[in-house]
Amino acid sequence: MDAVPAQEVAFTSRGVDVTSLSYHMIRTIPRMTSGWKLLRGAAGQLSMQNSFDMTTLIFLALAVFVAWKLRSVLGQKTGHEQPKDPFARRETPPMRPDQVQGADKRDNVIRLPGAANDPVAPAAEVAERWKDLAPPDSPVSAGIEAIIRQEPGFDPHDFVGGAKSAYEAIVTAFARGDRKTLKGLLAKDVYDGFEQAITEREKRGEKAESNFVSIDKADLAAVEVKGKTAQVTIAFVSQLISVTRDAQGAVVDGSAEQVSEVNDIWTFSRQLGSRDPNWLLVATESAA
Repeated sequence: MDAVPAQEVAFTSRGVDVTSLSYHMIRTIPRMTSGWKLLRGAAGQLSMQNSFDMTTLIFLALAVFVAWKLRSVLGQKTGHEQPKDPFARRETPPMRPDQVQGADKRDNVIRLPGAANDPVAPAAEVAERWKDLAPPDSPVSAGIEAIIRQEPGFDPHDFVGGAKSAYEAIVTAFARGDRKTLKGLLAKDVYDGFEQAITEREKRGEKAESNFVSIDKADLAAVEVKGKTAQVTIAFVSQLISVTRDAQGAVVDGSAEQVSEVNDIWTFSRQLGSRDPNWLLVATESAA
């Protein structure tokens, strides 16, 4: 055996410092390392092969399952199928026995007011519907008919009810100085007059209060249609408690306890056929 040269080893602050290795050890280390790499490579290939085989089997099973499900759901073509015509007329579903014969009696038909297939009632019969609001041959009745010709859904009874609500809302909003509410209910020129009166009252430091006891009457005084513009005038008779106080709280107008009868004639207007369903107050006057 060859003699092994002496090694010089020093213990420094960094640990052991090998300064020389024998020729034998230099030749041996690469061989050992190469053998170890060979063993690791063989083991890795075996592990990868096993893993690849298992993954392949899993995906193959999934593919078979999906193909079977598609076949059961979609079926299979025989070669004799007729192509579907997207423009072919659909068959009308048969009516149930409990349905009345006639297209307008089907459950899935939604009828709109004034539809073309609505039955048209005779003029005399139509006028009977609001004879409590206006005599059949009066100008007011003719005006109602003129509105209905352009808007078949117009109901004069509903209109009078809405006008009473608007009347009360406008009077109380004016007393409170509620400009936002007034702006949505008044035409611009009428709003400007109300806003000016509120501003002057505020400058004087005054506050107003209005409380409705009742609205006794709301009669149709006039109904007119000019082109697309409809105007309806209503005469109101109400019982109201109204008082105005100065900055010190002293009453300067009206009474906080006395009920007064108020007679007003207001005119509301709207563009027929418009998407906006609201009627706006366009004129006011006090009845004698």
